[in-house]
Amino acid sequence: MQPYFLPYLGYFQLISAVDTFIVYDNIQYTKKGWINRNRMLRNGEAVLFSLPLQRASDFLDIRERNLAAGFVPDELLNRFTGAYRQAPNFSSVFPILEDILRHEDTNLFRFLHQSISKLCDYLRVGTPIRISSDIAIDHNLTKQDKVIALCRATGATTYVNAIGGVGLYSPADFRASETDLKFLDSKPSEYAQFGHSFVPSLSIIDVLMFNPAETVRAWVSGGYQLI
Repeated sequence: MQPYFLPYLGYFQLISAVDTFIVYDNIQYTKKGWINRNRMLRNGEAVLFSLPLQRASDFLDIRERNLAAGFVPDELLNRFTGAYRQAPNFSSVFPILEDILRHEDTNLFRFLHQSISKLCDYLRVGTPIRISSDIAIDHNLTKQDKVIALCRATGATTYVNAIGGVGLYSPADFRASETDLKFLDSKPSEYAQFGHSFVPSLSIIDVLMFNPAETVRAWVSGGYQLI
């Protein structure tokens, strides 16, 4: 799975659902996605936030990209403060966010890796997280072929992906590799957001700001089905 910046609830459900979670560091960075950006709630609407990156070739891997020298954590922290100061769990969640954003390593992958790990600790998700480049496969493989190779190398008998990936994989190819293919389908988890109409699929930070930690942990550990 690609590393995402402060990802949505389903990302942590996926980590919780598996015995080992493999995060990609040696695949090409893409602007189209959630690697260094996500969405928060502001005045009842979803707004983007992001980590600024140094200018670099579009062909570099995630682990070869770095945060911009001008990245100022306080600026992003101030945006979260403005958006969530009145949220019921602001005082308990903001210190976690502050610890994540003040991380000193400016390598993009390592920055994202530490953020995911810290949030897993808070959510009490103990699944081991392995880095793709540490696993001995042909790393020139891409897409489904790379996934199958990683499954074989780690002895996995089942591969689980988010439900949005249904169209990306061939069940027949996974059967041929003696690996079950499953998809994680999150159950609805609507909650109050300052009395506005509910805006779904925001960053996990939004979920934590409005819900007790134990409620979110229950959603992470069991608020889904595998199909």
